[in-house]
Amino acid sequence: MRFPIAACAVLFSAASAFAASAPTPDGPGADKGKPSQAETQPVEKAPVRTLGVAQTFVMPSGNIACIYIPEGGTDVYQPADGGPELSCDRMEPKYVRATLGRSGKAVILSNVGDQGCCGGDRTVDYGETWSAGPFTCHSERTGLTCERDDGHSFLLSRARIRAD
Repeated sequence: MRFPIAACAVLFSAASAFAASAPTPDGPGADKGKPSQAETQPVEKAPVRTLGVAQTFVMPSGNIACIYIPEGGTDVYQPADGGPELSCDRMEPKYVRATLGRSGKAVILSNVGDQGCCGGDRTVDYGETWSAGPFTCHSERTGLTCERDDGHSFLLSRARIRAD
């Protein structure tokens, strides 16, 4: 957007007039007997945000891997709703991602642009359970079922995908 030169001149002269009418620290209108407001008001520091650490795990087959992001996110990723978030990727027979956020139903994405499966810090053997935050996952030979405390869940396996 272009401003005509006259409009810029008006804005400049209005800003100059405002600045000229403001009292200077030592000029007329300055109250020399009282400290300035900046000297009497304590400065509030912004709260320090503590970021969490992501956890990752993989199924024994290496076909499904998950990442858990705690509430507040990590130094490299913050969920849109503030977290926590659990996201699991299945590689075969077709790449899909299942995600559970803070609330609502699980979401299945079949067109995943950032395919990065499958690895993890830990293998959750068949018959084992993994949990963190509001999420619990059960590893079985027939697939991985993950559930949030309120009952919303997803299932990933080679044969099936389910989200609710």
